[in-house]
Parts: sequence; structure tokens; C-alpha cells
Amino acid sequence: MLALLKSLFRLPRWQKRLIQLSVDAVLLTASFFLAQWLRLESWASLTSTATWSLWLAVLPISLGIFVRLGFYRSVIRYVNVRALQSLVIGIASSTGLLLLGAAQFSVFLPRSTCLIYAMLAILSLGGVRFMLRAMHMHSQLRYKTRVIVYGAGSAGSQLVRSLDQGSEYIPVAFIDDWRGMDGTCVEGLKVYGPNALPRLVANYGVNRILLAIPSATRARRQVILRMLKPLQIPVQTLPSIEDVIDGRAQLNEIRDVTVEDLLGRDPVPPNRALMDANIRGKVVMVTGAGGSIGSELCRQVLQQGPTQLLLYEVNEYSLYAIEHELQQRVEEQRLAVSVKALLGSVQDRERLDSVMQVFGVDTIYHAAAYKHVPLVEYNSIPGILNNVFGTLATAQAAIACGVGTFVLVSTDKAVRPTNVMGATKRLAELCCQALAERQSTTRFTMVRFGNVLGSSGSVVPLFHAQIARGGPVTVTHSEVTRYFMIIPEAAQLVIQAGAMGTGGDVFVLDMGAPVKIADLAAEMIRLSGLEVRNKENPQGDIEIRFTGLRPGEKLYEELLIGEDVVDTKHPRIMSAKETYWPWARLEAYLHRLQQALQMRQHKRIRQLLMEAPTDYAPLGDIVDLEWLEAPAATRHKVSIASHYYPSQATRDGTVLMLAPAHPPTPSSKGQPVRIDAKGYGGIDAARDGGSPHQSRPPRGETETDIG
Repeated sequence: MLALLKSLFRLPRWQKRLIQLSVDAVLLTASFFLAQWLRLESWASLTSTATWSLWLAVLPISLGIFVRLGFYRSVIRYVNVRALQSLVIGIASSTGLLLLGAAQFSVFLPRSTCLIYAMLAILSLGGVRFMLRAMHMHSQLRYKTRVIVYGAGSAGSQLVRSLDQGSEYIPVAFIDDWRGMDGTCVEGLKVYGPNALPRLVANYGVNRILLAIPSATRARRQVILRMLKPLQIPVQTLPSIEDVIDGRAQLNEIRDVTVEDLLGRDPVPPNRALMDANIRGKVVMVTGAGGSIGSELCRQVLQQGPTQLLLYEVNEYSLYAIEHELQQRVEEQRLAVSVKALLGSVQDRERLDSVMQVFGVDTIYHAAAYKHVPLVEYNSIPGILNNVFGTLATAQAAIACGVGTFVLVSTDKAVRPTNVMGATKRLAELCCQALAERQSTTRFTMVRFGNVLGSSGSVVPLFHAQIARGGPVTVTHSEVTRYFMIIPEAAQLVIQAGAMGTGGDVFVLDMGAPVKIADLAAEMIRLSGLEVRNKENPQGDIEIRFTGLRPGEKLYEELLIGEDVVDTKHPRIMSAKETYWPWARLEAYLHRLQQALQMRQHKRIRQLLMEAPTDYAPLGDIVDLEWLEAPAATRHKVSIASHYYPSQATRDGTVLMLAPAHPPTPSSKGQPVRIDAKGYGGIDAARDGGSPHQSRPPRGETETDIG
């Protein structure tokens, strides 16, 4: 029987429709004469010429009505309530035709016979179709994943109809919180209350639960997910309404439940005036546009109607990826925004000057930074050059080019830092604060927040990969705790905070409750339908292994240096009053730091980082890989030729760059390279009134050849 059914389903569509018409004609005829026998208890109608004439006139018209209603466009294996509605309308029309024909041609046909005919026709035509559907579904059970759909509303109904047409999932029941739905039937499936879940999972052998509640608040979804946790089966979900509205997902797009669903908060609706203030009708530049925060800032900025969006990024592939994505959005949504992809480093002052002048930049969101704590600890000089002097170069270029607003994306690691990365971000804040005080051309704002879920440097992608490999999931310490926020919320708050600043403001985002990383790892293991393996559960699937704190890593992060914090008009944005140095003092300090960088004097660099008002307190010894690799006898002597890093200040006090604008070309092997005073991170000294100079390195220090 199943083999015959499969062969029928494989026939061309027109042949299947012809078979349906033929079978329906037979079933309708049988229903009509059976109805007369049930009413009259006689088969006399079978020999009545008048009765046959009436029926042969009504039958083709009835079949024509079915065709007109689209009854035969429904695929039998996917037949649903809508097809049943078409059937009822068609049978009602056929019954009406019988009554009219009998009255017109004086054929004896009791009205009760017509009612019996209607019921028999609905039962036979509908019954055959639902029987075939049930047989097909039963034959597919061994190949499909049995699922329960949580949510019997319109999204759940739409999801079930979509699943019925696929080949991967087969829904077996609905779950809904509303008691009024308990026991009802939706799309041919019974609706149960949440208490029935364990029984249904066991009885039906359910392999997965699909959440179809896109309009539910994030808090409500988290309650449901916690309730489903003991079932220990994978949970997938439809995207939230916010994701659909923002264009990040389609309504019927099934995805895995992520840690963001568990830890994220319901977003506060953004203040449209704050979102538009620095963006609408303006030329906006995002540095680090290909990074996690930078790319989300670009997505949010695009929706606010800038005239131009400049994507400034040093990584070629990252720039290509975000530019391609945004251009697609521009075309799909028909946005009047010009998106420009610009390759460049934030240490390249000449490139920054050129871009800002040529495009007439109004607003800058500075998200470019090295942010991975251990990597910056192992590569401290590039980290300082990029995070401190790259920020300084971008900020000075903004002032020189008349940019109205400069927003620095900072981090909670800048608060009482124990690592180089945190110290560099606090120094970047100090640069912006000092520059804000000495001029009024550019309004500087700093926005400080914690970790974002799913960013390139986050533990979330790492944990996903470790779980996929079968473990173990590695956590540095059982007590390590972090603040987390989802990327879209963080980007929106950065934009709004940037519009609140009056100059030199440090804003702190409300990150919610801190999260233990070990708990986060356990939740991610459970979300994958697996169990944590530990002493209490030695038969579990994935072990959580503690590896020890990494260089510069804290157990806990903070968001504020002092206690002086003021609420703002946004419930999740606070203003912090932080101490800073005036420009003259900071400039002198930066010169000393610059010289230490030139000479690769790692101990001196650490000492200078501790001297600044950063509260930098390193937890261990220097772990810079270059420092560790150098022989102990030469650690204090390794330097780069001072002419390679010009150190003079310009007439207006601008700190000069620390690297050349173009790769130097060796004059001859073994000879030091001499270049002019143009380079990354500052304004050309000669152009701005200074006098570029070249000098030999101090006597007794080694000059590094480049060639």
C-alpha cells in the first residue's frame, strides 16, 4: 500500500489532478445514491431516469465549482483546514444545485436526502484526503525530526503549514500558555498546556522544540527556556519581532536558541531624536567598521538616514563583508545613502586627513581598537600604537578637518586596568578628554561598556566551537565574572550617548547583572541538548575545564572609576565624572611614552603606563613576546632608529606620528633607513610649521636595521 502511495505521489501534477477528479466523481455519485437509500430505504433511485438525469447535470457543475475554488491545487499530502473549507463550500453549492434542479424538473428528492448527501460527501472526500495525508506522514516518521511547536498563535500556525511542506520536521503537537487554547485543535494538531510537555516528549519521541512566539518579550522567552531546560532536548526558535523589523531575520526563519536569548534584556525603545541627532542628513564615518561593534554601528547608522556612510577599516576582507552587506540593504530598502568602503589604518594621519577633508565628515564613531586582552598583553607596543596613538591621530585629524562630533567606543576594562589593553583604552579616553578641553571645534564623547555577546573576541564563539568538537569547554577561573550586552543594544546606546555629550563626557552604559562565565558555559552546553560532565554527573557529555587566569585578566570587571555618576534622560545611560590631565601635561607624557616605544623599552613603557591617571596595576611580569624572546643582555638596548620615529612637536603642540606613512625602502643592505617626518598618527611637521629632523640613536643603544 505504501509503495502504491509513493508511486501516486511521484506522478506528474496534471495526472494526479485527473485522478482526484475521477475519484471525487465516484465518491460524490456514491454519496448521492447512498443518501437516498438511507432516507428511502430503497435502491429505486438507481433505476430512475429522472434521478440520473438530475445527477448527471449537477455532477460536472459541482466538479467545476471545486476546480474554481482551487480545491485541486491543494497537494493531498499537505491538505489542511483551508482545503476543508473549500470542500465544504463546494459541497454546499452542489447540494443547493440538487435542490434547485429537483424543484425545476419535478424530481422527487426529499430535502433531508440532500442534507445526508452533503454530510456523506464531506466525510468521503475529506476523509480520503486526510487518510492519505496521515498515511504519508506515518511513512515519513522514521525520516523526520518530531517536534513540538510552542505557541499556537498565528506564527505557530504559519510555522506548522511551512513544516508540512518540508521534509525535515514533523510537528506532533502544540503547546500554549493560554488555558483557553488547551484541548483545542489548530492546523490538525491538538493544543496542550505546558504541564503536558514531559509526557508528550516521552510518548511521541520528540527530538526538538520549536518556539513560535516572536512577539513575546525577552524576559518571557527566558522564563520559557528555563522551564524547558530539564527536558534536555534542543530548542530552536523563530526570530523576535525586533530582529524581523530590523531586517536581521525573516519571520519563518528557524534558528538555534542562542545565549543572547538567555542573557539579553528587553531593549528600551530608542529615543529617535538622539538616534538622528548626529546622523540624519550628515556624513558619518565609522572606524573599525568591519569589527563586531563597528559593523553593528554601521547597520544602525544606515537606518537613520545619513547622506554618506564611510566605512574605514584596515582589514580588507572585513571591509568587503560589511560593505557588501550594507549595499544589499540599501538596494533592498531603497535607501538614499551612499556607502563608501575605505581601506586605511587609524595610525595613518595623512589618510585620515584626506578622507575627512574630501568627504566632509560630520560625525565619527571611533570603534577601531585592539581589544583582545591576552593578544595586546603579548604585543604591547602595537597595542599602544593602535589604541592610544591611533585614537590620538583620528581625534587630531577630526579637529583639523572641522568634524563636529567624535564618539570614542571605550570599555569597562579601562576602569582600574590590570592589563595593557585596558590601560590603552583609558589613555585613549584621556586623550579625548584633554583635546575636548583645549578646543571647541569638535565635541568629544566617550562611551564605556562591557562585553558584547557574540563579538569576535567574545567567549561565545569559542564555546560554540569547543562544544561542536565534543569539549572540553575551557574557562579560566570558576569565579570569573563579566558584564554582557547584546551587540544591537550596545550600538544603539553608543549612538544615543554620543548625542548627549557636551564635550569631554564619559558615559557608562547600564550592563545589567554580571554573569559568571562558568554558568554561561553550562547554559550553552545545555542549549546544545547536551549535559555538563562533572563529579555530580560523570556520565555527562561535555566537561568544563578551568585553565587559570591569563596574563592581565581580572576576576571581576568594573564600569566606574569613582562613585561620582549622574543619571541622564536615558534609563540605561549614565554620565561619569572622571579625572584627567590637561593637554600640556598629557602631551609631555605622550612624548615620554613615544620615546619609550621608539626604544622598545618595555620596562619603561610599563612604568609610564602606571604613572598616568589610569590606575593601571599589572598583575604579573611583562609577557610581551618580543621582550621575552630578546636576550636578557640586550633587552634594555633594543631600539628603532630615532629618525624612524620623529619625536618633535609641531608649533601648535601636536604630537607627531610614530610610524611612517609609506613602507621605507632600504638604501643599502646593512645601512639604517632614513625617511622624512611624515607618518602615521600626526600632522607632517614641516607642513604645520615644525622642522622635521633626523638624528642618530643615543650612543650605546642598538640601531635596528630595516631591510
